[in-house]
Amino acid sequence: MTCHCIDSYFWVRRVPKKNLAKIGRAQLLRSARQAMKNAYAPYSNFKVGAAILTSAGDVFLGCNVENASYGMTNCAERTAIFAAVAKQGPGLEILAVAVANEQGVPCSPCGACRQVIYEFGPDAIVFFQGKKGSQQASITDLLPDGFRLK
Repeated sequence: MTCHCIDSYFWVRRVPKKNLAKIGRAQLLRSARQAMKNAYAPYSNFKVGAAILTSAGDVFLGCNVENASYGMTNCAERTAIFAAVAKQGPGLEILAVAVANEQGVPCSPCGACRQVIYEFGPDAIVFFQGKKGSQQASITDLLPDGFRLK
């Protein structure tokens, strides 16, 4: 995998299609932890990173970006997804999402992020820190009544 900066907002890694099936939980979580280091969290001091794997073989990274106007804060998962849409367009298909935080406490995607994940990956698998360690769940398990207007 190669890593390069697309612009100042997001990072992407190209995964050769022949290696797509080999991208797993550990590698996505490592990428999420890397993204977490760039989080801007001066208010909560809770840094979160996310990595998404797309069907095109790209891994996009995102981190949470807080704002003094708390409603303007953006989660790591949505940051990564929005970056992917900016690069790949609206036909984006998410295969997997990994979420990490520096405290190592339970941290699954929030409701808004779950709906955005579902929009672009109704069959996506999500890796996150749960109460009993690392967990894996389908987005439909996390958001049983997710919807798309397609």
